[in-house]
Amino acid sequence: MSTQEKYLNPFTDFGFKKLFGSEVNKDLLMSFLNEVLPEKDKITSLTYLKTEHLGHSPIDRKVIYDLYCENEKGEKFIVELQKARQKYYKERTIFYSTFPIQEQAKTGTDWDFDLKAVYTVSILNFVLDNNSYKAKKTKIQQNEPVKIVAKIMDVETHKIYYDKLTYVTIQIPLFDKEENELETLEDKWFYIIRNLQRFQNRPVALQERIFDRVFKTAELAKFNKKERQAYEDSLKYYRDLNNSLKYAKEAAAEEGWKKGHQKGMEKGMEKGMEKGMEKGERNKAMEIVKKSILKGLDFEDIADITGLSMEEIQRISTSLKE
Repeated sequence: MSTQEKYLNPFTDFGFKKLFGSEVNKDLLMSFLNEVLPEKDKITSLTYLKTEHLGHSPIDRKVIYDLYCENEKGEKFIVELQKARQKYYKERTIFYSTFPIQEQAKTGTDWDFDLKAVYTVSILNFVLDNNSYKAKKTKIQQNEPVKIVAKIMDVETHKIYYDKLTYVTIQIPLFDKEENELETLEDKWFYIIRNLQRFQNRPVALQERIFDRVFKTAELAKFNKKERQAYEDSLKYYRDLNNSLKYAKEAAAEEGWKKGHQKGMEKGMEKGMEKGMEKGERNKAMEIVKKSILKGLDFEDIADITGLSMEEIQRISTSLKE
């Protein structure tokens, strides 16, 4: 960790849960959710639930949410932090949202399938593949949405077909407003999530009372020894992951440039990863795989991040259990 950093990085597992995942900071999560959710879906109270899904099958039990909450009406909220692009991100998100639905099934009674609403809020440190995201220096195209709110819709009338299933996707890299451009509380939350670890002092534009707790909680100097070690470990994992991804992209770009077309780019990604691993990157990828397995990440996600095969990841997982 750089000695110049004053506040934690909210994209680390520890940092995210420190800010939003504890009872003492429940008001922070409520404030954030009330800004990103549709106006009619505002919440007045939250209860944290177990993040592990206690299902009947091994697949069920692999489902682990970053944060899982319930409001005063019994509606469920999944809040996920996604640090790296995943091949089947949307499919994974929809799959995870089915478990709070299934949990509502009542046995031994004449249940009429009356369901409570389920919300999935995903904070991404990347841009979805389906967007034509391009940047020139630091200027982001204005037509790309930072926040996407999706429901089940009638494709002909564009009217909501089912209103109790909501997916909110927040693409933080697309948020490019400067401090003097912040207008809403939502803007300010996005600004904090993107820039918190870069602040040396609290920005003048962030003087709302709700942010008092943010800066108090995020100040590294106030961490005890155990918290500091946990944060350092989380930060190391975050940086190793970013370095591995950066290397893979650079290797792919170099090889793709030689090919001169998209197919060459894709092959370059594979060859670049293999070549780099032969020169020492393989050991780093193996360490990332081990840490990812211990943190409960899906094997498919780990394969997407590192470029290793599912069979190799399975072997590493087996060796960790021995």
